[in-house]
Amino acid sequence: MDRIDAMKIFVTAVDEGSLAGAARRLRRSPTAISRAIASLEAHVGAELLHRTTRSIRLSDTGQHYAASCRRILAELEEADLLAGGERAAPRGLLTLTAPPISGEEILRPIVDEFLDAYPLVTARLLLVDRSVNLIDEGVDIALRVAELPDSSLLATRVGDGVRRVIVAAPHYLAQHPPIAAPGDIVGHQIISLTHFGLESWAFAAAGKSGAARTVHFAPRLIVNSVRAAVASAVAGGGLTRVYSYHVAQEVKAGRLQVVLADAEPPVQPAHLLTPAGRQAVPKVRAFIDFAAPRLRAAFSRLALDAEAL
Repeated sequence: MDRIDAMKIFVTAVDEGSLAGAARRLRRSPTAISRAIASLEAHVGAELLHRTTRSIRLSDTGQHYAASCRRILAELEEADLLAGGERAAPRGLLTLTAPPISGEEILRPIVDEFLDAYPLVTARLLLVDRSVNLIDEGVDIALRVAELPDSSLLATRVGDGVRRVIVAAPHYLAQHPPIAAPGDIVGHQIISLTHFGLESWAFAAAGKSGAARTVHFAPRLIVNSVRAAVASAVAGGGLTRVYSYHVAQEVKAGRLQVVLADAEPPVQPAHLLTPAGRQAVPKVRAFIDFAAPRLRAAFSRLALDAEAL
């Protein structure tokens, strides 16, 4: 079997989570899917997938091999599309990733519009609360809200002024000691998320000559979902820190109240990130050109909403 074709089948099986899912997506028989993966395993001399009747799981070798396959396939696609000229019509699978809420509420409507405008493109949108390795996981574009470390990724700035706010329910605040300074949170119940500070929160410097402050705490509840953290705070479970747009509606409705607004850390920007070289691929370039102005408008509205909190 052609090894490139077998790699495509292998990566599709990993993405779908099962051999049956890969067969449906690629419109091939389950036997053909199994044969392709067996051919790859025979070639590398190791098991790539642990199989059950309903699902598959990458072996340690399979994890490294899948990352290599994604890089090879991306480079082949890039070469083919660039050889067709810059005016080639955007086509093929566009893989994007974003945090769940910003992905659902901000990016997803733009993806829908883009697919309507470019009928030859299909999309895969991964909504996860972690920093995805774009190259190893075969992702074309990522939406990130954060200051960016130095890297080989290409960044297109699409937003500014994203606040990180600490909120709690008014009835919780009424029943617990007042919070006038960052250190006051230590005696409170904290609902923490790993990516917003699991056991500590950073605060802006006190005064022009002061240093940024970090307050350590023992969380009462740890969750990996922003929606769960917000719901717990609304229910009176304690303080939580999230982005302003995560809680704008709850604050406006009086279900949550912002505290320590004067000590918030600097606002953060939003970017679209792509691996070096991918911006020249027609589907990627077309999406960035299409999405960037729409995202800037969306984040500008969110920044205005945040100022009113």
